[in-house]
Amino acid sequence: MLAVGDNFPQFRVKATVSNDVKDAFKEITNATYKDKWLVVFFWPKDFTFVCPTEIEAFGRLDKDFRDRGAVVLGASTDSEFVHLAWRKDKKELSTLPFPMLADVKRELSQALGVLDAREGVAQRATFIVDPQGVIRFVMVTDLQVGRNPQEVLRVLDALQSDELCPCNWKKGEATIKVA
Repeated sequence: MLAVGDNFPQFRVKATVSNDVKDAFKEITNATYKDKWLVVFFWPKDFTFVCPTEIEAFGRLDKDFRDRGAVVLGASTDSEFVHLAWRKDKKELSTLPFPMLADVKRELSQALGVLDAREGVAQRATFIVDPQGVIRFVMVTDLQVGRNPQEVLRVLDALQSDELCPCNWKKGEATIKVA
């Protein structure tokens, strides 16, 4: 698995960006969000139970991420058509503000090292990538355990502070000053 300090791999995938089949799909690459912070999170499968709770929670925080100059990208190994069907089927996903990447060839999840060998799907992984394309945060949880998008936002704040941040630090609190 790629780790903190590694470069995020090059990628080119189709993504679902709306519910209207006429303009629902878009190609997304590393260059699409050049010089931006990225929050890329993977879920195992569409039409499951834990995944939509996380996706909806990231969607609710999308404005907060954007306010910090970060773009949220969600991804699974399902196709863009499955993403579209899920968005249309699941009310809480119908107005997602971020692209749902379709890693159908499993190239991105494999390059990142988060393709689950037993299940053949992406693990529940989250990456924060800085504007230079360097991975600054990685978190992977068990397929059965949802993650906390609020914590991902907190870590982004800490990384962007460019300071030493103590445990449970939140934006606006004092950082650690080395004498």
